Amino acid sequence: MTVEPIREKTKIKQMFQYLHGKDPKYGLIFKFGLNTGLRISDILPLKVKDIFTDSGEFRHYLVLKERKTKKEKKIKLNNALRKRLIPYIKEKNLSYEDYLFPSKKGGYVGRIQAYRVLKEAASLVGIENFGTHSLRKTWGYWTYKMSKYNIGLIMDTFNHSSQSITLRYIGVNQDQKDELYSLVQF
Repeated sequence: MTVEPIREKTKIKQMFQYLHGKDPKYGLIFKFGLNTGLRISDILPLKVKDIFTDSGEFRHYLVLKERKTKKEKKIKLNNALRKRLIPYIKEKNLSYEDYLFPSKKGGYVGRIQAYRVLKEAASLVGIENFGTHSLRKTWGYWTYKMSKYNIGLIMDTFNHSSQSITLRYIGVNQDQKDELYSLVQF
């Protein structure tokens, strides 16, 4: 099974509503993946101090070292994410040193637990071929479309070595192939 991006905005909205209703923590994990394109393994260990200064202001950038590539990543958090972070941190009563996504068992939510909850939400709204990389792929897919097909920048953000890898990764090749098959009909 190939993990795919979520191509329908209505399903993204439904999935968020379900996750947020279950626990705002999972809603925010979902939003974080969709709005940053980060891997789940880079999202889950984040702390409040990675996003806010000690005076409670948003940092200019979220700066982290990617677990997989060991490369430094600098992300300017968008307004959609910022808008969700402030009430979430207040509601969860999180302090500066706390994990953003704390686990009931201590530490932060594990990758398998996050996957389980996200997969359940995806199934409920009828999304097939969902995996933890679906959030990253969804970010890439929609950014590709919204940026008027600026594949070079997305390729660079994902640290891919070629455009064809990025296009395949975000599922655009499959979309284009599907379109081809509908062009000629006998």
